[in-house]
Amino acid sequence: MARSTDPLALLSRSLDQTSALIASVTDDQLSLPTPCRSWTVAELVDHLIQDLPHFTERANGGTPARSEPRKDAGAGRPEAFRDGAAELVSAWRRAGDLTGTIEIPGMGELPAGFPVDQQLTEFAVHAWDLAKALGRPTSLDSQVGESALEWARGALRPEFRGEEGGPKVFGPEVPVRPDAPVYDRLAGFFGRDPGTA
Repeated sequence: MARSTDPLALLSRSLDQTSALIASVTDDQLSLPTPCRSWTVAELVDHLIQDLPHFTERANGGTPARSEPRKDAGAGRPEAFRDGAAELVSAWRRAGDLTGTIEIPGMGELPAGFPVDQQLTEFAVHAWDLAKALGRPTSLDSQVGESALEWARGALRPEFRGEEGGPKVFGPEVPVRPDAPVYDRLAGFFGRDPGTA
């Protein structure tokens, strides 16, 4: 599938579909489990809201700290996510040219667009998590899904994987049929079981 010439357009679309899912969550769904490391819907959404200022700091050229505990965003979750998403895209627009390379601590020299691809992938995977948890269709924006999967295949190394509850961020890859929908393949690559093996 042809990739958008503007990586920020894909990031915006990834954020938009996540935002729509968050806005659709009802109070009785907040305690539902998700496919994401034993988080409830509320905990997953709070995680995504907390990611936004970290990602914005990265877009502004900083190095975000990740030490603070996750906060409960309460009833303002949809607005908090929407506002944070707008700030993130604006920060990347101000950053200008995404060609060339950048230095990322602990990772060395990478393409300048690497953090944008990482961020759109984060929100694409968690959009699938939310859709699955809420019983919604997981046939989300296919170009975003293809872009996320392409980036993940090049960036997610085996040493980043481990069993749930351990120190690793990502679980072992779950086998998924090669003809399965792209978001099921993306979910399987990130250690979720979409039930399409």
